[in-house]
Amino acid sequence: MGTAAVAMHADPRFRALRRRLTVFIFPMSIAFMAWYLLYVIMSGYARDLMSVVLFGSVNLALLFGLLQFISTFGIALVYSRYAARRLDPLSTELRVELENGDAAGAGVASADNRDAEPTTMREAGA
Repeated sequence: MGTAAVAMHADPRFRALRRRLTVFIFPMSIAFMAWYLLYVIMSGYARDLMSVVLFGSVNLALLFGLLQFISTFGIALVYSRYAARRLDPLSTELRVELENGDAAGAGVASADNRDAEPTTMREAGA
């Protein structure tokens, strides 16, 4: 790893990028795992409830199974939009700086403002 890449880890924009990713990924992962475990547990222990016919030959278990696929695609769509709006512009800026060799000291924060999330891509003073 080059000096510029190491210096980039201290850049407040890089820290903001990691924080933005974490803020989306952890809650969404926990919510999906809870939803999936609910489906699995109910399929195993609430068979009578899951076998309730909703219409035709569609029961609650089948509906839950289909909703798993729909929620997976929904999460992917939401993440794609979130990444395009909140992650991609900043990550592109940081990548360009690394590729051009501009990051070897540009935008590296002092200890007192390192935790502040920049509201604009260039707010960090780069």
